[in-house]
Amino acid sequence: MPKRVDHQAQRARIADALMRVAAQQGLEAVSLRHVAAEAGVSTGMVQHYFHTKDEMMVFALEMVGRSVQARLATAAPDDVPGPRGLVRALLVQMLPLDEERAAEGRVALAFFAHAAVRPHVAAELRENTGVLRAFFADQIRAAGRVSDPEVAATALLALVDGLGVHVLGGHYSPEHALAVLDAQLDTVFGPQDQV
Repeated sequence: MPKRVDHQAQRARIADALMRVAAQQGLEAVSLRHVAAEAGVSTGMVQHYFHTKDEMMVFALEMVGRSVQARLATAAPDDVPGPRGLVRALLVQMLPLDEERAAEGRVALAFFAHAAVRPHVAAELRENTGVLRAFFADQIRAAGRVSDPEVAATALLALVDGLGVHVLGGHYSPEHALAVLDAQLDTVFGPQDQV
């Protein structure tokens, strides 16, 4: 009987290896050969699942998104109070506050740089960002405190992206990044004690 192969698990294994290579050595080290070596598979197997580096990068970014969603799902969403709590919970998961999120942040940063010069790769990122921005705008609109929820949502996303870069670079501590995020959330939703 032929051996059954879990193709999704194989793709995930390769993408995990890509994330480790990108997080430890930077995007310039990501190649089919390096990812195959990290995953402990042949380059032929990597090429079977991902024909190009771009395909690997998009899949790895999708895995980062799934990881964030999984952490949110285990954060007991019933305990998250109202629109501000939902937005904060998601934004906190996007900040590199521990080693797992720092590794994901380095992969995301590498992907942003990669996508900046490859419009066809950036399309996936634009779609994901649009969905996230729309969700934030809906939550901000529900709170009813700012006149332009889309602008406020864009500002929150840009703030977290910038804070993430500075935390990864050691310019800000995770605690300082959280304090800055909370100050901006106060501006958008009102002070925490009034929510």
